[in-house]
Amino acid sequence: MTEISAGAIVYTLIDEQINYLLTLDFHGNWGFPKGHLEAGESEEEAALREIEEEAGVKVELDKDFRHPLEYVMPNGRNKVSVYFLGFYEDQKPVPQPEEVAEIRLLPYEEAFQLLTFDNMKEVLVEAHGYLNHE
Repeated sequence: MTEISAGAIVYTLIDEQINYLLTLDFHGNWGFPKGHLEAGESEEEAALREIEEEAGVKVELDKDFRHPLEYVMPNGRNKVSVYFLGFYEDQKPVPQPEEVAEIRLLPYEEAFQLLTFDNMKEVLVEAHGYLNHE
C-alpha cells in the first residue's frame, strides 16, 4: 500500500526577492511543509491544512504546479509526496512546536543548500524555474 502526503513549496516576497519557507522536522531534516491526507481530503486540502498547521500561514496554492515525488521510506513502504506551490503575504510564519522544530525563510541559493534530501532540491529547482518562467 502506498502512503500519500501533500504539501507545498511555500514562498513569499521580501524586498521583491522570492524567499522560500523551509521546515525542520524532529529528525533533523530540512524540507517543505507536508503531511498525510486525512479521510476524504483532496491533495490540495491536505496541503493547505498542513501548511497552516506547521507554519501558521494561509497560502494560495498554484495548482498548475504539481510535483509528485515517489520514494521508499526507511520502513520499506512506498510513499508519494505531492508538492504544489503556495504563496503568502502579510503574515508572519510561526513554527507550531508540536509539528516542526524550526522554520526558516531563505532566498533560493540558501534554501537549496539547507535542504536535506536531493529530491527536495530537485523540487525547489523546478519550482524556482517555474516562478521565474525559465
